[in-house]
Amino acid sequence: MSNPSPQPSVCSEPSLCSFNDLGSRRVIADFSAGYLSSDGGMLFLRQIDEGLGISRSLARCFYDARNPLFIEHSVRELVAQRLLGLAAGYEDLNDHNLLRLDPLFAVAVGKEDPLGSQRAPEDQGKALASASTLNRLELGNNKNTRCHKISANHEAIEDNLLRMGVRCLPKHSLEVVIDLDTTDDPLHGHQEGRFFHGFYGCYCYLPLFGFVGSVPLWAQLRTSEGDAARGAVDALKKIVAAVRKRCRKARIIVRADSGFCREEIMAWCETQQPVVYYCLGLARNSRLRELIDEKFARVRESAILCGGVARGFTEFQYQTLKSWTRSRRVIAKAEVLQDKDNPRFIVTNLPAEGFEDQPQSPNRFGAQKCYEDFYCARGDMENQIKQQYLDLEADRTSSHWMASNQLRLWLSAFALLLFQRLRTLALGGTELANATAGTIRQRLLKIGALVTVSTRRVYVRLASAFPLQKLFAQVHRTLVGLVVEDG
Repeated sequence: MSNPSPQPSVCSEPSLCSFNDLGSRRVIADFSAGYLSSDGGMLFLRQIDEGLGISRSLARCFYDARNPLFIEHSVRELVAQRLLGLAAGYEDLNDHNLLRLDPLFAVAVGKEDPLGSQRAPEDQGKALASASTLNRLELGNNKNTRCHKISANHEAIEDNLLRMGVRCLPKHSLEVVIDLDTTDDPLHGHQEGRFFHGFYGCYCYLPLFGFVGSVPLWAQLRTSEGDAARGAVDALKKIVAAVRKRCRKARIIVRADSGFCREEIMAWCETQQPVVYYCLGLARNSRLRELIDEKFARVRESAILCGGVARGFTEFQYQTLKSWTRSRRVIAKAEVLQDKDNPRFIVTNLPAEGFEDQPQSPNRFGAQKCYEDFYCARGDMENQIKQQYLDLEADRTSSHWMASNQLRLWLSAFALLLFQRLRTLALGGTELANATAGTIRQRLLKIGALVTVSTRRVYVRLASAFPLQKLFAQVHRTLVGLVVEDG
């Protein structure tokens, strides 16, 4: 006798679903298990947030005109809910209409009544804020009504991100490399600041980012009708000042692609005391190409003997005909790829012989080392931006108002900072030491948990089959000893 065909899954009610039988047993599912959470690892981000005071300091950048007698969710709680929601992978405000029922999420936010049992009858069991309340947090700057009484101080938030990021740098650093970059942020319709960008081929914003290693320092939303380097000098003035206040002995180097190779940026760096070094990509042109023709001839000879691929490096002094005010050191890569020439250029004021305080690295900034080992390392900053966009939804800038979209971009930057601190403080030397935010979320934060709340304690029972229990225990021990010290 042939086996009967499997029964299709059936949901007779929204809360009751029947799946294929398991032998003689029926398989059914519903949502009656009680206070469960799929985000047991969020306790780690709560530890990081409270230890460093990220949501606490960010909340001080908002003005709250609400009547204190009717406030159920403080600005700090609203900010923490939004940040932790992004970190957990819930980028849409609508997600919070059900997340507000999650007691563990309420514990992570800092709600003293994680079950919402003390709220009004219509809101009992809902400890956290709804999507509409969070929406008013983001739109408060753009609507002047009785329902929009929370407004953000954008200058204060910008300074706060910079201050919190710089705090992550070791005080006794001898060298700090500031990476600048920009990317496209496609628009979602007829939004404020809408402009078509020919290079990206779409209507988009053009945000400016600044990182030191994996630490986010700058996230500025801009319209796309201007140059990629627009506002970079103003950003550098604030970033360099903050870094020097934190790392008083550090040598500062600015690194960026050819979109930032502008006279105003290089001249500003050269006139600082002490000097700010730079290493910038330089767009190729016919004059530059002529200067390395002789080098290319020798590289082609090598390519014939090396399978059609070879490269060589040279350097020279160069000044543009109009835009540059002085001659500068240019490094050129002459590369042959089969039947194609691939010239590349960078401009820098770094000394080829290196620095006196680094005798172990002679010729550190010689032509080949400067290009391959130092300039090309800026690719890691591009990975940080991808992480912010792919894992933390920095491109969810779908509000009509630029001010609200700027706030969302900052929130994703602060969420990235949470993961950066978790990775640096607690995951060093582990299998997640170099993991992205998305991988850390999937491997360490997404844990099934049963939450029991009593008068004396909140008892979180994590899934017994969780495969990284040893790593979880190790991260817990490390955070208990390090977070307060780092803060």
